Amino acid sequence: MAKKKSDKETEPKKVSTKRFSAFFKNETTHFVIGLISVIFAVYLLLAFTSFFFTGAADQSILDNQQPGELMQTANHVKNYAGARGAQLAEFLINECFGLAAYFIILFLAVVGMKLMRAYQFRIWKWFMSCSILLIWFSITLGFIFDGTFGDSFIYPGGLHGHNVSNWLISQIGIPGLGLLLFIAALLFFIYLSNETILVIRKALRPNFKRKKKEEQTAPTAKESPVKETFRKEEAKKEFSNPGPAIVDFELEQPAKNEEDAEEQVPFPFENEQATEPEMVQEPAYANEEEEAENTDEPDFSISEETNEEDEAYKGPVLPPYNPRLDLENYKFPSLDLLNEYEDDGPNIDMEEQNANKDRIIKVLRSFGIEISSIKASVGPTITLYEITPAEGVRISKIRNLEDDIALSLSALGIRIIAPIPGKGTIGIEVPNANPRIVPMKSILNSKKFQETTYELPVALGKTITNEVFMVDLAKAPHMLVAGATGQGKSVGLNAIVTSLLYKKHPAELKFVIVDPKKVEFAIYAPIEKHFLAKLPDGEDAIITDVTKVVQTLNSLCIEMDSRYDLLRKAGCRNIKEYNAKFINRQLNPEKGHRFMPYIVIIIDEFGDLIMTAGKEVELPICRIAQLARAVGIHAIIATQRPTTNIITGTIKANFPARVAFRVAAMMDSRTILDRSGAQQLIGKGDMLYLQGNDPVRVQCAFVDTPEVEKIANYISKQQGYTTAFMLPEYVGEESESSVGEVDMNRLDPMFEDAARLVVIHQQGSTSLIQRKFSIGYNRAGRIMDQLEKAGIVGPTQGSKARDVLCMDETDLEMKLNNLQL
Repeated sequence: MAKKKSDKETEPKKVSTKRFSAFFKNETTHFVIGLISVIFAVYLLLAFTSFFFTGAADQSILDNQQPGELMQTANHVKNYAGARGAQLAEFLINECFGLAAYFIILFLAVVGMKLMRAYQFRIWKWFMSCSILLIWFSITLGFIFDGTFGDSFIYPGGLHGHNVSNWLISQIGIPGLGLLLFIAALLFFIYLSNETILVIRKALRPNFKRKKKEEQTAPTAKESPVKETFRKEEAKKEFSNPGPAIVDFELEQPAKNEEDAEEQVPFPFENEQATEPEMVQEPAYANEEEEAENTDEPDFSISEETNEEDEAYKGPVLPPYNPRLDLENYKFPSLDLLNEYEDDGPNIDMEEQNANKDRIIKVLRSFGIEISSIKASVGPTITLYEITPAEGVRISKIRNLEDDIALSLSALGIRIIAPIPGKGTIGIEVPNANPRIVPMKSILNSKKFQETTYELPVALGKTITNEVFMVDLAKAPHMLVAGATGQGKSVGLNAIVTSLLYKKHPAELKFVIVDPKKVEFAIYAPIEKHFLAKLPDGEDAIITDVTKVVQTLNSLCIEMDSRYDLLRKAGCRNIKEYNAKFINRQLNPEKGHRFMPYIVIIIDEFGDLIMTAGKEVELPICRIAQLARAVGIHAIIATQRPTTNIITGTIKANFPARVAFRVAAMMDSRTILDRSGAQQLIGKGDMLYLQGNDPVRVQCAFVDTPEVEKIANYISKQQGYTTAFMLPEYVGEESESSVGEVDMNRLDPMFEDAARLVVIHQQGSTSLIQRKFSIGYNRAGRIMDQLEKAGIVGPTQGSKARDVLCMDETDLEMKLNNLQL
């Protein structure tokens, strides 16, 4: 009975300690403490500042105060912060650190902002910096102004600076104190940045000859200040790319292995090679020059002069074309727009890993399977156990134990990879008991993403080994995303778009977004004039109408054909070669050449489009998937119905990159990936990426809707184009109207101006009239019909512009006069 009572008495104590710790870990508590810290910093700032103006009047009251005098209402204290503010200012400034006490206010404000999560500061670094500056400035001011403010009420260095500086002077003298303060300042700057070391080295080793050479070659070799600052900013970046978390388990090995290991001796030949010094031979021409100086031979020179007339004329040298100059002030979104999560770092629970290891070994041994080694790679949500089976064990025997291992571990989603490609091991994927979020900010801040050379970098998330997983959409070249409802498809699509927005300029990338749900991608509407493309008569850049989807896809086919025509004229095979030629000004814009941005088509709920439009949607998508890769048009389609009616064989053949989130049945996984595995995922962003032979398991990066809204609003507030990127006109068979219905008695007021514009440019295009006169598409189309009826332009020719029938303005004037008659 006594034991039971003692146990009951200890339980309330444990509960109270847990509540106490949970109270201080609560976000609300952190916010309140941070708010109090910021308010107290503002109060100290008011007290310190007021001290300079009212300190002389308050000093006599503070020095000669009676007990309880400051508690009275009529205490005659002039400080704006009251009696307690005057006491704090007197204590911290005069009796402690002097003017350096302002660093206490700075540190309190930083701590408050950190606790309130308004800004992300490194508290330890700020604490060290503020503490060092507090002491250094106190001693320096006390050393410099010692005896200067003897009759004043304020001591710039405080009593701390006065006493410490006097003691140091007595020990090392005035020059020694000056050198000590100088060394301390240099060490502090080195602590802040390693570039201080380079500055000190250059100061100690000036090279005047080199400076003269640099001044001579400065006009040709000097880079622009924009590039220099960009490189410095890149050098200062701190990347968040943690290495793989790997746990090696030690298994009991027989004594024979240890003896064999002791008998193994490294090759002595390799050691001798490593220790031999390399022979450095001086160039032969150096000796020849020395011999030439000693001999008295006549000078021999070769003339390379040519007449100016004989030289080929290369034309004026122009700088390379920069497509970003249209929006030269555009700033890429900053990482501060994305949220941070506390549990985004690698965290290994050794108790969980050891327990899983013991259970796996126990299950395998119960079926007579011995293993020689086991290693665990801990990922965000999955841990991969790599097992090396003993000799004579069949792989199929381990593969058949998948359900038994899942039963022993009491876990959902056990996958066995037998064998792991490229390794002589077997992998067992086990979900973690406490999965972690993979924030989009950590992915975009990684070194791999920041220094990538991909044309269209898509950061999807992290692998099992905590490595950032990226693909190049330009090489994919098209992507199929499928999975059950609520398993992370929309978050995955947002991650794809976000990674592209953080890397590409509006002049280099355009999106065509199809959203049958009408609410999924509405958050990207603000960036219409920066990154979106639409039809000339389209109202919204986010396409939600099925009829507009068919027109848009056919318009993209027209754009694809026109781009192939330009590539053929330029003699290029793909968009990368074409844009490189255009940037180097090797293509003439007057002949129709232009800089081609990449176009990414994103179609959500592809199954709904197939059900409503059928072949009308599937045919242009298949044509784009087959041909559009070389001209920079790439498609991403997503569906929650992975059936053979939706994902047909034609689509699967042209979409080699496939992303599979969790599905309900094995047949769905085979439809997406042509193999099983997606039905064993655990959901919440857990996915398999297939491009090639073997799928890769990835935890998708999490980007929330408010984060995407912040990014879209940040981009929309900057200067953009006048309109969205206009796709070519597409006129279907049902929308063609006969020209005989045009009433020539009611001509448009801009008819004559439009006729002159078409004749001058010799191009019969509705979009040309629309852009030049800033009118709507319908009105421009009516004017074009009237021009055709008048015989100024010819009939439509599909994707090509209409032929202009008037050779010059004289011919045009004759036709206009005939119309007036």
